[in-house]
Amino acid sequence: MSLTLYNSLTRRESPFEPLEPSKVRMYCCGVTVYDYCHVGHARAYIVWDMVRRYLMWRGYSVRYVQNFTDIDDKILNRARETNSTMEAVAERFIDEYFADMDKLNILRADEYPRATHSMDGIKRLIHELENKGFAYASSGDVYYSVKKFSDYGKLSGRKLEEMEAGASGRLETAEIEGQKKQDSSDFALWKSAKPGEPFWDSSWGKGRPGWHIECSAMVRDCLGETIDIHCGGSDLTFPHHENEIAQSEAATGKSLANYWMHNAFVTVNGKKMSKSLHNFITIRDLLEGNWSGNLESDSPSEGGPAPSTAPTQGGSQNNAKAVEPMAVRLFVFMAQYRSQIDFTEEAIASARNGWNTIAEGLLFGFRYADKLSWDVEKTGQDTNAVQQFQAAMDNDFNTPAALTVLFELAKELGKEGNVLVHQGKTETSPELLQQKWLTLVSLAGVLGLEVQPEADSDDAVGGLSDGEIEVMIQRRKDARIARDFAEGDRLRNELKDNGITLIDQKDGTTIWHRG
Repeated sequence: MSLTLYNSLTRRESPFEPLEPSKVRMYCCGVTVYDYCHVGHARAYIVWDMVRRYLMWRGYSVRYVQNFTDIDDKILNRARETNSTMEAVAERFIDEYFADMDKLNILRADEYPRATHSMDGIKRLIHELENKGFAYASSGDVYYSVKKFSDYGKLSGRKLEEMEAGASGRLETAEIEGQKKQDSSDFALWKSAKPGEPFWDSSWGKGRPGWHIECSAMVRDCLGETIDIHCGGSDLTFPHHENEIAQSEAATGKSLANYWMHNAFVTVNGKKMSKSLHNFITIRDLLEGNWSGNLESDSPSEGGPAPSTAPTQGGSQNNAKAVEPMAVRLFVFMAQYRSQIDFTEEAIASARNGWNTIAEGLLFGFRYADKLSWDVEKTGQDTNAVQQFQAAMDNDFNTPAALTVLFELAKELGKEGNVLVHQGKTETSPELLQQKWLTLVSLAGVLGLEVQPEADSDDAVGGLSDGEIEVMIQRRKDARIARDFAEGDRLRNELKDNGITLIDQKDGTTIWHRG
């Protein structure tokens, strides 16, 4: 089987062939560090973490680079609002980024270049573009001449004539700026410093780089002139990635990336989750349970109150439950990465229940290995399950199909665990159970879904604990003896809502399993 990827540049799926055998150079556009990350960011970085993990599982050596944009108008505005500095704001939210991503079990990148640490490479690249006629200086600014690059628009599919037809607002801006730009479609590579702004010295005067040139320079400095995979959110396709291609390929004469990959949005009430729409939910609030009120109404109209820049403090005030980090990962994988996914309480509840099922399966070996006298030296796996998982993932990272393999393994182990609890033994071969468990642990790990043995406690995997389930089953039994069937049905439905299936036996006992 060969791994196939959907390439945004060619608009089709094709076999993955790296530049060097068994080696992958991968660049991901990172966050602009002026605020807390939201669930849309969580989806993007969980997806690219999954891609990286899977490539490693398939035997590739992956060098993964993800930048921080640490100079930007949004950062400068936040510094003014908080009577701080650009550097202090950036450092604070870089730290907050790592705190959030570590909780989501996202592997650290091999390198995190920052725009402010890449000035030499940025200025060198601008000079090359100038010397080759693709850039021009104008009153302290430097612009990229879009019309000079004949392939402009090849990633986004936009034609330059169409962009110019809708550029009346930009033309007006150019006139206000004293016609610094030669054409409305040109974009800034270097911006002259405004009073009170941070700046760097250059041959064009004091200033700072434009956003797009930063990534072009960091890709080249960290990974070389051509890389295997360039990834990011679909909102970056135009203009950011389109402009990266124009800059890098005009300077080097080589392809910037052989494969362009983009993840789709997370939506709320059908609208893209974003800070500009004020409908975002921070990762922190989701993990701490301070989020359900964000889903109750549409985003405020333009000019409405600005969103809070800090997560809610002091615990949940919206009757939401804290969502386990692994349930967040599962929520992301319930849709293929190029498909839009709607953030709803129902979707999160489904992810929670799904994680309870998988976590029960992952805990099986820690709970029953001794009882089943497993041979700790054995490493064999279920070949059929591994092949099904790989076939799904090789198909452009079809995580929903891959999850069905995990759920089948986890449900089997969960049922066997209940048999062991209620009957004290199982008719299934211990060797087969060990093989299934080892397979589940391995494949779940490829998706970054992990549980620690010490998590085998009352609230280990979220939802109801084993003890709480047994109490509710006894209460249901008492209600039925008292012929209070309405209460019995209510308890059964409450357990069902928490992902617990009851099986009433002929001898009057009740066994249960998750999922």
